[in-house]
Amino acid sequence: MKRILIFLFPLFCAFGSPGYSQGGKWFRWELSGALAVQEEQVFRDSVEVSNFIRGKYRELYSLGYLAPLETIVKSTPDSLWIKVATGERFEWVVLRPGNVDPVLMVKAGVDLKRFSRRPFDYRQISRLFESILKESENRGYPFAAVRIDSLERSGKGFSGALDLDSGPLITFDSLKITGGTRTKPEFLSRFLQIKPGQVFSQKKIDEGIRQIRGLPYLRWGGEPELSFQNEQATMYLPIEDRRINSIDGIIGFLPNENEGGKLLVTGQFDIALYNVAGTGRNYELHWQRFNQLSQSLKISGFEPLLLGSNIDASISFSLLKEDTTFLNRDFRLNFGYRFSSDGYLSFFTRRQAGDLLAVNGLEEITQLPDAGDFRFNNYGLNYRHIWLDDVFFPRRGALAQVEFAIGNKNILQNTGLPPELYESIEPKTLQYYMEAKFEKHFYLSPRWGIFTRLAGGTVENKNLLLNDLFRIGGLQSIRGFNENFFFADKYLYLNFEPRFYFDTYSYFMIFADMGRLENSVQGFGVDQTFSAGLGFSLETGNGVFNFIYGLGRSNAQDFSFNLSKVHFGYTGRF
Repeated sequence: MKRILIFLFPLFCAFGSPGYSQGGKWFRWELSGALAVQEEQVFRDSVEVSNFIRGKYRELYSLGYLAPLETIVKSTPDSLWIKVATGERFEWVVLRPGNVDPVLMVKAGVDLKRFSRRPFDYRQISRLFESILKESENRGYPFAAVRIDSLERSGKGFSGALDLDSGPLITFDSLKITGGTRTKPEFLSRFLQIKPGQVFSQKKIDEGIRQIRGLPYLRWGGEPELSFQNEQATMYLPIEDRRINSIDGIIGFLPNENEGGKLLVTGQFDIALYNVAGTGRNYELHWQRFNQLSQSLKISGFEPLLLGSNIDASISFSLLKEDTTFLNRDFRLNFGYRFSSDGYLSFFTRRQAGDLLAVNGLEEITQLPDAGDFRFNNYGLNYRHIWLDDVFFPRRGALAQVEFAIGNKNILQNTGLPPELYESIEPKTLQYYMEAKFEKHFYLSPRWGIFTRLAGGTVENKNLLLNDLFRIGGLQSIRGFNENFFFADKYLYLNFEPRFYFDTYSYFMIFADMGRLENSVQGFGVDQTFSAGLGFSLETGNGVFNFIYGLGRSNAQDFSFNLSKVHFGYTGRF
């Protein structure tokens, strides 16, 4: 048996035949042996011929034919004819683990049985080395090296053993913030799970960089750096604060449905504070009046890494007053876990309550009104996955989110209604809902892009009420309609929005929104909606100015300029 050094194996990677540079266009390839085949093609130049030959040799090497014999039958300026004999097929006899830890091999996904009596393929060796080194990097050994030792050839078979030189054990020293952010290093250390004294992990470094890109209030001021000294690793983060804290006020002019020929002025006020005191805390307040007697309020707070753990906590309260019909309240407590740089899973408990407002004159009714008094305690989960290049101003990438919750709903008897109306109603029933959305940003060129969004939801219960239903319509869903214009127990809509960017974050846009809504409570059946319009978003030095004009058509609204919607506002950022 002849001992062969592993350093000779790169010779097998020398693709291609002996440099055929003739400018011929006609080419014939004949392969004899177990893989006998004949091919004829016409190429534009000798470069394409050379690339074709190299590809064929790669295929032979990957199948274990390491010593093909080539014969040039014909070679002229405009033609080339090659015959190749595959020769013997080499294979692995056995590849032993050597000094590699079996646990490391399991975590690296290495199975040496794949090298037993299998064709010799140098690409498999490359992938094997890469898997072992990658796992070593994540176990504190970023300077590990691996090779094949005791490599032997017997006839057309190879055998050998792995030899791993782990190098020194590296631990994390600290995080150094070199940018001008106010974010506290202690928060980033806990957020990225990179703490002094911990074993070095390249996976944590890579995921940490992606996680910082996912924080909307931070941006990179340069490239992150990693230094090694005295068997310790220090990560340098050149990050800056992004001005995304906002105060937003929007005024809308809508046709006044109660007073013909007059306009109804609606309003909205939003304030959002991110990364308060450099600790990752977020607070938001949103108030909106979308018709003469209706308004909504939502307050929320977010606390990352609760009590030093890896769990985030958030709390929110919202209120919706629907003219003189009903009042809804919604309290939600949420616990989330970031199990990857792109994925976020949260569990929540939620209490929803609804009450009728005006019951005067309903003492003699013979059936229950569409809205009613209820209490709905539910538990659910929410999963979000982000592939966006920028979570705040995305130009390319995607976002997917799904939420599901289930619980018991109690229908309460309203003393202002005849009690016999509740006799046929089961007061306590199981109710569930699910919502999902998928957004995709297409980057066509520095000037052109397309934003698309597909969203849907369903709520199921044998005693659905009007104030149980989803509220759809407006700037965040189906444009061209008043905010919360539709009630739906099932909905599906698509937003399609081509954009022309005249600055980094400023653009003109046109849009088309299509939806399918069902309202089984009021018996409206299926409503096929369509809306279209145009607008622009203009980034200024201290904020963003938005203008949108839209027209919408549904069962309850004609596609008419008299019912067009105009929304404009300025979002100040600091």
